Amino acid sequence: MKTKYHQQWGGNNMDTNKRYEAGINAMEELFSQDVRNGMAGIKDISPDLWNMIVSFGFGDLYSRNTLSHAQREIITLTSLITQGAFDQLRVHLQAALNVGLTKEEIIEIILHCTGYVGFPKAVHAMGIAGEVFKENE
Repeated sequence: MKTKYHQQWGGNNMDTNKRYEAGINAMEELFSQDVRNGMAGIKDISPDLWNMIVSFGFGDLYSRNTLSHAQREIITLTSLITQGAFDQLRVHLQAALNVGLTKEEIIEIILHCTGYVGFPKAVHAMGIAGEVFKENE
C-alpha cells in the first residue's frame, strides 16, 4: 500500500535513490567533509530523519534549478537568524562562503535582518559570523 508520502515524493527506490544522491551532491558543494561527517551522526540516531534531511532538504530543495546555491544560502541565513537557530547558522555561514557569498554580503544580510529580528539576534549572528570569518582567514 502506498502512503501519501510515497505518492507525493516518489516511493519507488529509483526516485528515492536519485533524490538522496542529489542531496549528497548538494551537501558536498555546500559543506566541508568535517561538517558532513558531523551531520551524518544523525544517521546513527534516526536513519529516517537523516534520509529526510538529505533527500528532501538537500535533494528536493537545494537541487532545484531556479535559484543558485548562493541565493538559497541567503534565504537560509535569513531564516536561521530569524529563528535564532544559531548552531545551524554557523555551518550555513561556512556554506555561504563556500558557494561564493562574500564576507561583506554576509555582514549586509545580518545588518538588514536587524530591522526585522531585533538587535539581540543580529548581534548574536554577527558574533558567530566573526568567528567563522576568522576561521577562514
